[in-house]
Amino acid sequence: MSPTESRGATFELDPGKPLRRAPVLDVANAPFHTISLLVRNKPGVLVRIALTFSRRGYNIESLVVSPAISVPKWETGGATPGNDSDAQPGEFSRMTITCSGDPDNLEQIVKQLEKLIDVVHAIDHTGQAVIESELVLVKIKVALKERTEILQVAENYKAKVVDYGPDSLIARCAGESDKLDAFIGLLKPYGIIELVRSGKILMARGLETT
Repeated sequence: MSPTESRGATFELDPGKPLRRAPVLDVANAPFHTISLLVRNKPGVLVRIALTFSRRGYNIESLVVSPAISVPKWETGGATPGNDSDAQPGEFSRMTITCSGDPDNLEQIVKQLEKLIDVVHAIDHTGQAVIESELVLVKIKVALKERTEILQVAENYKAKVVDYGPDSLIARCAGESDKLDAFIGLLKPYGIIELVRSGKILMARGLETT
């Protein structure tokens, strides 16, 4: 440092220390959307659906596939409305997809899904009146004498202990996504060692189509 320079006028970075950055607080998370599809059980259907989402920059958060036990033939073009004859068992399935991404692209995604081969219909249920539920299994490593508080949390959330071992227990809880998030958050301090969570399933209220 020259005699004319004040102390602190120049400095050098220590290459061994990482730069300290202020945390970013205002991060807008992409909203979640729930879409249900009625599809034919054909090879390649799931791949085509997944590609439709990825091409539009949408991330699939969860995907649940279940048999459609009752599908009116008029929905699939096999008869006229009013005829409630069902399709053959195992011929169709229902998919419930929870995804996140730009809301402006969602309408185009739904339209593209309905154009896919073997997709009967696709419906965006975001903001609609629906009944929805999820299931979570939580395994916690805990001694017998330390389980009182965990059992109180489980009781408060109407969860059921489905496995009760000497060194661990497994709790099962069902309900809406927010309820499960809160349940898991309360159990984290006790040491969750395994967690399995199903995707969201839903059904439209009343006579609306799911």
